[in-house]
Amino acid sequence: MLYCEGLHQHRSATLQRSSFPEDFAFGTASSAYQYEGAAREYGKGPSIWDTFTHRYPEKIADRSNGDVAVDSYHHYNVSLHTTCIPTLNEDVAIMKEMGLNAYRFSISWPRILPNGSLSGGVNKKGIKYYNNLIKELVSNGLQPFVTLFHWDSPQGLEDQYGSFLSHRIVDDFRDYAEVCFREFGDNVKHWITFNEPWSLSVGGYAVGILAPGRCSHSEGLNCTGGDSGREPYIVAHNQLLAHAAAVAVYREKYQAFQKGKIAITLVTNWFIPYSDSKHDKDSAKRALDFMLGWFMDPLTKGEYPITMQTMVGDRLPKFTKQQSKMVKGSFDFIGLNYYTSRFARDFSIPNRVHESYNTDSLTNQTVERNGKPIGPKAASNWLYIYPKGIRDLLVYTKRTYNNPTIYITENGVDEINNGTLPLKEALEDNFRIKFHQQHLLYVQRAIREKVDVRGYFAWSLLDNFEWMDGYTVRFGINYVDYKDGRKRYPKSSSLWFRSFLKGQS
Repeated sequence: MLYCEGLHQHRSATLQRSSFPEDFAFGTASSAYQYEGAAREYGKGPSIWDTFTHRYPEKIADRSNGDVAVDSYHHYNVSLHTTCIPTLNEDVAIMKEMGLNAYRFSISWPRILPNGSLSGGVNKKGIKYYNNLIKELVSNGLQPFVTLFHWDSPQGLEDQYGSFLSHRIVDDFRDYAEVCFREFGDNVKHWITFNEPWSLSVGGYAVGILAPGRCSHSEGLNCTGGDSGREPYIVAHNQLLAHAAAVAVYREKYQAFQKGKIAITLVTNWFIPYSDSKHDKDSAKRALDFMLGWFMDPLTKGEYPITMQTMVGDRLPKFTKQQSKMVKGSFDFIGLNYYTSRFARDFSIPNRVHESYNTDSLTNQTVERNGKPIGPKAASNWLYIYPKGIRDLLVYTKRTYNNPTIYITENGVDEINNGTLPLKEALEDNFRIKFHQQHLLYVQRAIREKVDVRGYFAWSLLDNFEWMDGYTVRFGINYVDYKDGRKRYPKSSSLWFRSFLKGQS
């Protein structure tokens, strides 16, 4: 199906492109491991996700992996053979025809430095691939928002010293970041160092569902070894220090003449007190501190939240005065990923012996209150739809952290990958149109309340490998036919975005 074919009309009387600032960024988001494929080609070294999916396939819902993913590396040079879209990059063509003006993607660290460090050499083929992509985005009116790290750390550094469990990662990440600034910075005006450091810390080291799959065996999960009471905090600490080191080198050597901005992307749920009691209100604040404040407090105040210092104790690493100074203020904007919300209720554990991030906040986080769900459930078990949460989160961030510039760097919803549906039915995702309409209305409301929101990125441009869910769910606003060459087809939501962004809805 070509993008010059007929357009479905989905009209909304209350939401228009003109309601947002003219320079507001509307984009889609992706990540290297979930999209690129070419896992062992063109000089790329292995990442921890290459190892994790092959060594522990039982941890992925359909025992799949990202070896091919949606094959965006090879689709880069596939022509659509149509006069409708005069470009050679298929996925850039899709975005351009939709009317988007930005694209957030990540660079694969081991595609640039195959063993993770400068000692292993720089992969020129990787440099060429990303340079071509970035230049084509720019030439087609799409701002590149480039994420340096989206969880796929080099296996070489994991083998050498445990990756983010070691402070040594700080220097290697800084060196990798500088290669990217030097090679791509002339055309990149928005850098993001880390995507969701919370997810790597907790998913990879507290509950073991993400690579490298570590957690305490006492958690009752199938883990590869680890300590859920200490390792998540060490990994988060080293991510913050690596982020700050990369920001420092960018500001010292590149920002003045490349004239870009640099940031970090954080993820958080919104938390609603289960009741009006002080205990439950305090628990909602603690839940936010242990997810958002864990990173925002160091970035704005130079130290971890007092709640975490008190409740985690000496298991929580401490910043030196120099480190605190380096981390504080190390951002030009903040990326926020929002998907869902939870009720939070006080959960005291008498005589607690087992120490774990999973219980340290002493909160019980639920999706129901008095038998009523917080919102409709999506395909993923963790995703309950609560659009108002995005406004509440934005206003909270403004009030708590001195109104930083914010981009919503991910927001999206999934459906089950039903391989038996005819293609025409699979492309009808009106529920996703409603999802984005409602969330954009609340983003618009936050802007009216003087929150400094500059952009909104839908997750995701395409259906893709969805981490522990594999290919069992689809987050894309464009459909990928996994059985027929990864062909791309616009879903109804893609056509709605096209109509909305071109002022036709």
